[in-house]
Amino acid sequence: MHVSSLAMLASIAGVLAPAQLRAAVPDSWRQPFPAHRIIGNVYYVGTDDLACFLITTPQGHILINTGLADSAPLIRSSVESLGFRLRDIKILLTMQAHLDHVGAMAEMQRLTGAMVLATEGDAPVLADGGRSDYLFFKNPAFWFKPVQPARRLRDGEVIRLGGAALTVHVTPGHTKGSATYTMPAREAGREYNVVFANIGSINPGVRLVGNPRYPEIARDYARTFRVQKALPCDIFLAAHASQYRLHEKYRPGQAYDPQRFVDPDGYRAKVEEAERAYNAQLAKEDSGVTN
Repeated sequence: MHVSSLAMLASIAGVLAPAQLRAAVPDSWRQPFPAHRIIGNVYYVGTDDLACFLITTPQGHILINTGLADSAPLIRSSVESLGFRLRDIKILLTMQAHLDHVGAMAEMQRLTGAMVLATEGDAPVLADGGRSDYLFFKNPAFWFKPVQPARRLRDGEVIRLGGAALTVHVTPGHTKGSATYTMPAREAGREYNVVFANIGSINPGVRLVGNPRYPEIARDYARTFRVQKALPCDIFLAAHASQYRLHEKYRPGQAYDPQRFVDPDGYRAKVEEAERAYNAQLAKEDSGVTN
């Protein structure tokens, strides 16, 4: 989840019933946004802010993230508007097992018959619909329809399909199994390093020190920043469109431009911003300040 949006939801979670809370999510999480080509065989098929990415190949496609539970029709429309078929999706991936990114995972699996693949840390949360999430385990408003991963992904594993090669980087903290993916994309004779970065933001209510549900959380966040800063990046993408400034880089209807999302400086700045927030919170908690 995006921390600013989640802060708003968390503030009213104790006031509204689960159904009311789900209806109170930001408009940008449900508002359609035109599907578009990012670079090479990588396309955007998400909402105004919840990023979903389609990687196409002659042997079938990979979908990263599915948005909220009611996002399946929107994703279908986006995929078809690009000239592809939903039933050709063969692999479903997630960057983090929170309802705003996996709410429609079970429905997309039903519609496509695709394999759901997830990291060791997030697979149990997908399988129980969020009930074992270290932060939201007591709050049904943040649960989703369970989906059973076909296989658990290992750090450094390469997912291959029809010539596409997507490398898994386990970048935990935001969830126990948050994942960043990298892949090469070729365009006009040049190869670009594409990074689908799960930014290590810290949700309201999360403790980095003495967290009984996630004792190693501080260490995991530190590992994530270290891993992400070492990744070569040309094309910066993220779980939320706002995190990689989609709306500044692309206006609906603009012609395809492979240079549009080249943003290595923006990538480094976003990772460093998240790391600074982590260091600040860690320092406060170490000094006994909790808010």
